[in-house]
Amino acid sequence: MREMSTFETPLKIRVDLSAPRHFWAAIFINLTSRYLVLCLIVFVLSVSQPAAQSQDPISSQDGSNGNYTLRVDANLVILNATVLDRHNALVSGLFKDDFQVYENHVLQSIKHFSHEDIPVTVGLVIDNSGSMGPKRADVIAAGLSFAHSSNPEDQMFVVNFNEHVSFGLPVDIPFTGQQDQLQLAFASIRTIGETALYDAIATALNHLKQGKCDKKVLIVISDGGDNASKHSLNQVIEMAKKSDAIIYTIGIFDGQDDDRNPGVLRRFAKETGGEAFFPQSSKEIPLICEGIARDIRNQYTLAYVPTIPKLDGGYRIVEVKVSSPGYGRLSIRTRAGYSLPLATLANGSRVDQP
Repeated sequence: MREMSTFETPLKIRVDLSAPRHFWAAIFINLTSRYLVLCLIVFVLSVSQPAAQSQDPISSQDGSNGNYTLRVDANLVILNATVLDRHNALVSGLFKDDFQVYENHVLQSIKHFSHEDIPVTVGLVIDNSGSMGPKRADVIAAGLSFAHSSNPEDQMFVVNFNEHVSFGLPVDIPFTGQQDQLQLAFASIRTIGETALYDAIATALNHLKQGKCDKKVLIVISDGGDNASKHSLNQVIEMAKKSDAIIYTIGIFDGQDDDRNPGVLRRFAKETGGEAFFPQSSKEIPLICEGIARDIRNQYTLAYVPTIPKLDGGYRIVEVKVSSPGYGRLSIRTRAGYSLPLATLANGSRVDQP
């Protein structure tokens, strides 16, 4: 007779059992065998699959090179905030508990907080209409000053515009960090013609989406006037609200500039958490661009998941407050709110969603 193996022995049914006992013993052994098989399957799956990752939308620090990354989901709202003291100087060293975020006047829980100099995707939107001719050299110097003061890993591009809008970089170079390429991008068009400011900003906002950096910025150098765009001001303002871009504007005009519109430049900046500058001379522009670079590199990043249901839609008002013992009166600059884009449901209806 063949000798039973170790695995066969526990499963052998005694032949001297009565019929009823034989029946129940068989059922017990059958169930036990299935349970053991199930346990074995579960064990194999547990050791062969990687550990489940947390779904909480938080930040991570890449230990290999120190680069900061931000993991987000569709519900996360990210704010980049600049904090200034009463002397208008940048403030660092603040903590998460020093900030309070409100959406539509409801306090939100901050899920992520950081104060990092992270790479930025930056678009320089340069007015090349006829009125900008005498200021052209200073504008180019300003753009190069910004590039020199920026993070070496920043992605940059140039949008030149008069009544036409064009990219300064070659088609096969969507972004660059090289100053020689940027200088050629600034000089790629003559200062002549009318002004399509709104079309230029719309083009730049769309191009920003191709950037790999979490933080996105536009710097617009113009007189604020527009007499040639296909887009309306309200259309482009709405695009800016739906984007996560910060827009800084630099208004260059003089008393003879009938097309100037500083109100437009202030509005783009206010809606997106940027700032509007109006230098007395074009010679001041390089210093302003250097200041914008410092501003970008010293911002706080705050992120939260809105408590208001996302299907409510509409425009969400955002307010951030900051205070910390020993710092005195602090002011903060960030975007005023955001608009929820329309989404199409399975039944074909349209609702507002982030």
